[in-house]
Amino acid sequence: MFNSGIISTIISLIVAICVLVIQHFLGLLNTDMLIIIFPSVLFVTYVCVYLSLEYLIFTEINKIYVVLDKIKSKDFILHEDLDTSEMPTDKRKKIYEEIHTYVTKKQAEITELKKVEVFRREFLADISHELKTPIFAAQGFIHTLLDGAMNDKDVREKFLKKAAKSLDGMQEMVEELLTLTKLEIGELQMEIDDFDIHLLTKDVFEMLEKKAEKKRILMKFSEISNQPLWVQGDCYQIKQVLKNLIENALNYGNENGKVIVSFDIDKVKVLISVRDEGPGIAPEHLNRIFERFYRVEKSRSKDKGGSGLGLAIVQEIVEAHNSKVLVSSILGKGTTFAFKLKKTITNSNNIIGS
Repeated sequence: MFNSGIISTIISLIVAICVLVIQHFLGLLNTDMLIIIFPSVLFVTYVCVYLSLEYLIFTEINKIYVVLDKIKSKDFILHEDLDTSEMPTDKRKKIYEEIHTYVTKKQAEITELKKVEVFRREFLADISHELKTPIFAAQGFIHTLLDGAMNDKDVREKFLKKAAKSLDGMQEMVEELLTLTKLEIGELQMEIDDFDIHLLTKDVFEMLEKKAEKKRILMKFSEISNQPLWVQGDCYQIKQVLKNLIENALNYGNENGKVIVSFDIDKVKVLISVRDEGPGIAPEHLNRIFERFYRVEKSRSKDKGGSGLGLAIVQEIVEAHNSKVLVSSILGKGTTFAFKLKKTITNSNNIIGS
């Protein structure tokens, strides 16, 4: 309803009339002065008010409306960063800065939500694929038995064992998903205590001994790491970390190769490393190997075994110990996973190699 021209006209008329009224009461008004002063005051006032409104207020308000229109249309993309260096330090600058901060925040939220949505779709697709295989396998074995194969004792036992194996694998995957979820939301609390990491690793070696023998892979400590070493952490959870890392090394390591565990000590921490002599991991995969269900070798994943959740669980447990999983790999030579734990102060004199 109002714009710069209308407002300027009204104000200039009011000012011109006020000037004439004042001159009339002062006895200074005559016809010649009326002809000169009224249009002059009217013109000068109109120009001053119009320019002030147009360039100091309405132009700035229109810019704000453009940004608000973009926000209303859910267009949060800022094509250029806001430059307020030439703006005067006043409320207009504050408004621009607040709008810019709001839009930037919303843009970051939208970007994060899009990432979460992509992750959700990928996760649903992955878990559907992972569960479909054992379900279909068990279903096929059971239906075969129901169709008449149950009368053959050897076939019955063989198929029931295969069905049980498929269902056991599915149960293991569900349990790992529950564990991973509890770790991510902080429900699984770490019980920090002192324990011998060397002895714990030997226990894991014994657990995986049959698997290592089947692939003719030697599990061993490095020469300087074959003696007791006390660290602080959740013994059970760190055992899961070592089991996952060593089992992963066995799965992807070359036959007749080695899996070597080493401990490097500094003043306050111990670096635990698990190295294999496998084919290595290409650089483009290194940033994704800790994702749920992500496997470097998609076509051979079932042959390698595992649910695809092991490294994700490793990362969550290690981060819960205020540490980080480090990975390095050379194609054709092998891969090394490492993480740090705090060294037990009371055993600070038990330095390997001293």
